[in-house]
Amino acid sequence: MDDFDRSILALVQTDNRLSSEKIGEAVGLSPAAVQKRLKRLRDNGTICADIAVIAPERIGLSMTIIAEVTLERENLAVLDAFKRRMRSSPTVQQCYYTTGSADFILILTVRDIKDYEEFTREYFFGNAEIRKFQTNIVMDTVKAGLTVPIDMERG
Repeated sequence: MDDFDRSILALVQTDNRLSSEKIGEAVGLSPAAVQKRLKRLRDNGTICADIAVIAPERIGLSMTIIAEVTLERENLAVLDAFKRRMRSSPTVQQCYYTTGSADFILILTVRDIKDYEEFTREYFFGNAEIRKFQTNIVMDTVKAGLTVPIDMERG
């Protein structure tokens, strides 16, 4: 990873529709060199997705919930089963296995509180391995980012 790669990443993580020509102009490379670097960055997993970010409220998903989940016991089978269920749920936007007071922190997007209640019935109350969960309802999204800081000072 060199400064050209870092510059390219800084650009495409905020707009992945930039042409190779525009990126090349900004970083000082030919379009072919940019395309080659982008391919390598995708192939090695540095760029893990090219996606459209959807505004949830525009499609009827007006509530964001942060749920802290504590499991009854921590063993590999229980952890792996919970992780699989969370990965398979379209309601779960993010799932983190954490240290601290909760085993998992989930970010969920739902239509309304009734939608969340249905989720809890299916995924929490219906699971004997869950000891407890705590719900936090997001009142205002102050910042929700998908970009990671690119350290241009590294060499």
